[in-house]
Amino acid sequence: MFDVIRIPAFKDNYIWLLRKGTSAVVVDPGDARPVLEILECEGLTLSSILVTHHHADHQGGVAGLLAHYPAEVFGPASESITALTRPLHGGETFCLASLEAEFRVFAVPGHTLGHLAYYGSGRLFCGDTLFGAGCGRLFEGTAAQMHDSLRQIAALPEDTAVYCAHEYTEANLRFALSVEPGNRRLRQRVDEVAVARAKGLPTVPFSIALEKATNPFLRCREPELVAAAQSRVAAANDAVEVFAALREWKNNF
Repeated sequence: MFDVIRIPAFKDNYIWLLRKGTSAVVVDPGDARPVLEILECEGLTLSSILVTHHHADHQGGVAGLLAHYPAEVFGPASESITALTRPLHGGETFCLASLEAEFRVFAVPGHTLGHLAYYGSGRLFCGDTLFGAGCGRLFEGTAAQMHDSLRQIAALPEDTAVYCAHEYTEANLRFALSVEPGNRRLRQRVDEVAVARAKGLPTVPFSIALEKATNPFLRCREPELVAAAQSRVAAANDAVEVFAALREWKNNF
């Protein structure tokens, strides 16, 4: 089993460094500097870089890391990824020998069309697809695509630890509570997250089980959420239409 180190970047990004012994793999390095600092401080050698999608805050540091380490770069084949050496489409399984770990690749379009997620050793690195109590904006994909991507993620074991790329949970919970105020587990999570953030603690990772209980975008068949969506879009009847109504509502919340 590898360890995961959280590296804060920019305003609210998380870069994830996977470590086993003196070997390291980094996920979504938007900035090289904080990663290089950790690698040097801990005496680690970077062997691989995993990129979920093409946005600059997820791959902007790749070139800077490659200037110091000859790492292989995994990422979506259909997107422009810096120095990509292992193009992926989703559906693949690969082994990272440096971590002694196998990863499954999921195609999760929605935020971008080629977005990928990486699942290994009970951990999911999902970029900007699923957030704590929320999901990514639909910059390139459709509501149907994102709904299907989230459905894939929700089907993973409930104890899966989800490592998303932004600390958005507290803001997302404000929206979630506005559309499902009758959810007692959601209210409990709001209180728990408020305490954690007041102490400067992260809310990531979180479990699939927790998201299924409190994330409105994974609960599009729940009667309270259906009613909330229909208060905005009367024709929101099936789960995809409910999702689309909720996503548009969140965009302007």
